[in-house]
Amino acid sequence: MDDTGTISREPHVLILGGGFGGLWATRALASAPVRVTLVDRTNHHLFQPLLYQVAMAGLSSPDIAAPLRHILRRQRNVTVLMDEATAVDVDARRVTLASGELGYDYLVVATGARHSYFGHDDWAAHAPGLKTLDDAFFIRRHMLEAFEFAERESDPAARAEWLNFVVIGGGPTGVELAGTLAEIARHTLPREFRRSDPRTANVHLVEAGPRVLPSMPESLSEKARVQLCRLGVEVLTGQAVTGIDERGVLLGERRIRARTVLWAAGVAASPLGAQLGAERDRAGRVKVEPDLSLPGHADVFVIGDLASVATDGKPVPGVAPAAKQMGAYVGAAIRDRLAGRTSRPFRYRDYGNLATIGRMAAVVDLRGLRLSGVFAWLFWLVAHVFFLIGFRNRIVVMWEWIWSYFTYQRYARIIIGRERERPK
Repeated sequence: MDDTGTISREPHVLILGGGFGGLWATRALASAPVRVTLVDRTNHHLFQPLLYQVAMAGLSSPDIAAPLRHILRRQRNVTVLMDEATAVDVDARRVTLASGELGYDYLVVATGARHSYFGHDDWAAHAPGLKTLDDAFFIRRHMLEAFEFAERESDPAARAEWLNFVVIGGGPTGVELAGTLAEIARHTLPREFRRSDPRTANVHLVEAGPRVLPSMPESLSEKARVQLCRLGVEVLTGQAVTGIDERGVLLGERRIRARTVLWAAGVAASPLGAQLGAERDRAGRVKVEPDLSLPGHADVFVIGDLASVATDGKPVPGVAPAAKQMGAYVGAAIRDRLAGRTSRPFRYRDYGNLATIGRMAAVVDLRGLRLSGVFAWLFWLVAHVFFLIGFRNRIVVMWEWIWSYFTYQRYARIIIGRERERPK
């Protein structure tokens, strides 16, 4: 009998998380003789690689998100629940949700990651991170309000603080945020303000390591730095943040006075990983077996940003392609279990890295083929449009980018929500 009281002889697969890993696992079980329940805190699947475009007013939320029920409407063996998992009992094969409990025969945990402030959680109040649509709306409002507040200031020093922006973290998200912020200030907004000049805005990108985009070859990191500087971004590498408050950032003894600080420096695994009773790494990711199962519990799989696993001795990165591959693999592994077959160990296929910096500026590393500039930007654009969920989303996003390219305009610049308090 299943959790609704209906008699069912089909094994129940419970999947926690509707991101790339959870959705691809669900799809991989489309024709399998199982009942699938997909649980997510939201009702939508989010294309996270373009989330910064929503935060920077380049795209609207429906352009990069689609309802999970709509995506899976033709998959008859799936039930979608908008709920949140709060506890897992792997011995009893039960998951506690905010609304009750669910049992399972197979469990797939794909609850992803959250922001990590490296032990300084108090910084979160002054430096929002970017993981969800709510985060994107919050950042968009803060960014746009900064220009509005600058327009209201008569004191040049106070106005300069509003036009100072600090992005912490030199990975892909930080690079994309900093580059886009500089473009907005220099090309989108100048004709729209009278008392302040958005072109005087200063965008600082802070990275504690020796270079931006550390996961890429050093030559591409340098090209990314040069392209950022051309956009007007001040790139500060080898600079560790020692403090953040409502008036700015401390880098050792140096203080950058800024009213808008964005966090893109680190992530930590979902706290649900601690419920599984397995060994975890420093980032909280669960150390899994080569087939992505939980040690001692072959019926539990952990995938995506929550999983710590290696291929050929190299850790699998927490990126969307890895989560997709893990999800598809686990779906196939469950099919193998049902058929009495043994699955081969999971192997991650790394097809390369890419990051956009701004208009006609990007870097791409495809297994030794390294591109930068306009060709890399075109490749980045086509790749992201291709992997979007849903035909409508692709058409809309392509049109928005073509329009923005020729006009520099961003029509998603609507401020919604309460105005933030202005510190004294």
